[in-house]
Amino acid sequence: MTELFKPGTYISQVMVGDFSVEGIPQAVDGVSVELQENPVDRHLSAPRSLVNLIPANPLRSALEGSMLQIVVFSIFFGIALLSIQSTRARPFWDIAISLQEVAMKIVSWAMMIAPLAVFGLLTEITAKLGFDAIVGMGGYVGTVMLGLLCLLLFYLVLVYAIARIPPLSFLRHIRELQLLAFSTSSSAAVIPLSIETATKRLGVTESTANFVIPIGASINMDGTAIYQVIAAVFLAQVYGIDLSVPALLLLSATTIGASIGAPSTPGVGIVVLATILGGIGVPVSGIALLIGVDRILDMSRTLVNVTGDITACLVLDRLLSNKYEINHNST
Repeated sequence: MTELFKPGTYISQVMVGDFSVEGIPQAVDGVSVELQENPVDRHLSAPRSLVNLIPANPLRSALEGSMLQIVVFSIFFGIALLSIQSTRARPFWDIAISLQEVAMKIVSWAMMIAPLAVFGLLTEITAKLGFDAIVGMGGYVGTVMLGLLCLLLFYLVLVYAIARIPPLSFLRHIRELQLLAFSTSSSAAVIPLSIETATKRLGVTESTANFVIPIGASINMDGTAIYQVIAAVFLAQVYGIDLSVPALLLLSATTIGASIGAPSTPGVGIVVLATILGGIGVPVSGIALLIGVDRILDMSRTLVNVTGDITACLVLDRLLSNKYEINHNST
């Protein structure tokens, strides 16, 4: 859709070049990320992008915040951790859980001042780029919303085809959950309500809901993946970078992997986007264009993510129920 509508072509590269945020730490919904300029490579090959995903130094990747390289390293590290005895791996698990709790606490403190930071960034962008950029940003927002709407319609079709629940009835059952997800922008924050909605309103068994919902809140980030792909292609169009078909396919694959590794907290999607841009040769400073409108898009993609969790939970439960009925009748 981004290649079809090309919203990035409405923004002049000259205007973007006049706006640089090099070396300025940006607070995005409580997450601080250092935006640095990357050299613009207008023809980045797919093999080169794949090589960039492999960290030469995992510690350096962690210090620089290269999320994609961290995800790749974490996959191999996790496989190795599962291959050793559980008694030896348990201490590391406890340390990782403690570090996560500390990080979440710090993020919650930073979120208190995030709205003021976003307002200031939006004001600065408007003052330096002018109102001409609003047309391009409107096209970008509209493209993201259209992509999320298509994904939501796919979920509704899936629910009707497998669970035989009409779309309007399904939306009516989960409207409170969607409203909470939209307002909090966090899939993890609505896990209790998601389980309650699945079990009490949609008739999903507790065992299925307790298994699918927490996993979905961690790895089912389809809305975030769509947003990141559209944002990356949009910025590539702004800077006049030509992305070939293999590069677009690789971008989609790496975006899915990055979205799986992204925490279920507000504003983290745009931080992960910074690492994706480096892989396709787009200057990371272009994220400054997106920060002003990211909040509403973050709320929208979280709504779609949570709807996907409920859909997966409902579909899996119905498939398991049908399989049980077939086996029971055959016996």
